[in-house]
Amino acid sequence: MQYRPLGQSGIKVSQICLGSMMWGSHNSETEGHQQMDYALDHGVNFIDTAECYAVPPQAETQGSTEKIIGSWLAKRSDREQIVIASKVTGRSPYDWIRGKETRLNREQLEAAIEGSLQRLQTDYLDLFQLHWPDRKLNNFGLGSPNYQHYDDESVAIEDTLSVLADLVQSGKVRHIGVSNETPWGLSKFLHYAATKGLPKVVSIQNAYNLLNRSFELGLSEFSHREGVGLLAYSPAGQGALSGKYLNGARPEGSRLVKFGRFSRYEKAAGQIAIAKYVALAKAHGLDAVQMALAFVNQQSFVTSNIIGATSMKQLKMNIETVDMSLSDELLASIEMIHLESPNPCP
Repeated sequence: MQYRPLGQSGIKVSQICLGSMMWGSHNSETEGHQQMDYALDHGVNFIDTAECYAVPPQAETQGSTEKIIGSWLAKRSDREQIVIASKVTGRSPYDWIRGKETRLNREQLEAAIEGSLQRLQTDYLDLFQLHWPDRKLNNFGLGSPNYQHYDDESVAIEDTLSVLADLVQSGKVRHIGVSNETPWGLSKFLHYAATKGLPKVVSIQNAYNLLNRSFELGLSEFSHREGVGLLAYSPAGQGALSGKYLNGARPEGSRLVKFGRFSRYEKAAGQIAIAKYVALAKAHGLDAVQMALAFVNQQSFVTSNIIGATSMKQLKMNIETVDMSLSDELLASIEMIHLESPNPCP
C-alpha cells in the first residue's frame, strides 16, 4: 500500500480509501465489519462515510452507515491510527435528517457534527466534508454540465467556513474538505482561508473515472499549486465500467436493480465508451474494473481512490489494484478512447 499526504494536514492516507455507502442498505453490519477488518489488514487506513448514508438516501436508513462504523470502532483500541472522514449533507429536501431543508448554516453544521460523532462513537473526525454546496448547482450528472446561474439565497461560503473554523477550534474536527465542488467554489474557500485566517480545505471529493475526467480541466491544478488533493469517488462509474450493464443488462442482485440511481451512466455516449474500455481491458488480459481503478490510482492529483464493494470478492479485487501499473501502451489506448468520447458522463 502507498500512502499520500492529505493536503497540508500532516496526515498520510492510504492510496485506497474504503467507501461505505452501501452498509445499512445493501450490506449488513456484519459485512461492513468484515470489509473494514480486511481493508485494515491490507494497509488501508482511510474510511469515508456521510451522515445521509446508507444509499439510496431515505429516512429508514439515514445514519445507519455511521452506526456500523461506530460499532466497529467501539471494539478497537487503535482509533488514532484510522483516518475517519464523514460528510454533512448539502442543501437538499432530505427533511428527515433535521426536520427541515438541509442547509450549510451554523445551526445545521453544529447539529450534523454532533450526530455524526455520536453515531461513529468517536470524539472527533479526522476530516469533515461538505457533501455538496449550499448554492444550487447541477450536481451528480442530473442536468446539463454547463453552468446555469440561480438567483437564490444560499449560505455564504465565508459564513459556512467560519462555522467550520469553530468546529476545528473545538477539537471535534481535525481538518475540513469539500465535495462535488467547482473551481470557483474551491477558489473562494481558499481565498477566505488566506485572507480571513480560516481553516484551509485539505481535500476535494469529486467524481473521477474514465467516463468523467472533468476534474482534469479546471481542478487538477489546485491539487499541485494549493495542496488540495482529490478523493476520487465512483472510480468504476458505479460499476458501469465493468460492462455488466451494457445492452440493457440488469444482473439480478446488482445495486442498480435494487436501488436504481444510475442515470449519469446510462447515456448513449457513455454506453459506447464503456464498451470500448471493456474491450480494451479484455485485449490486455485485464479485468475492466481493475483497469479503471488502476488508471485513477496513477493520477498525480489523486490523494486517495474511494472504492466500494458489495462483496468480499469485489473488495479484494479492488484493493489489489494498488499493485497494478498500466503500461504506456495501454495508457495511450485509453487516451485515444477519451479523445473519441471525451467525458460522456459528467
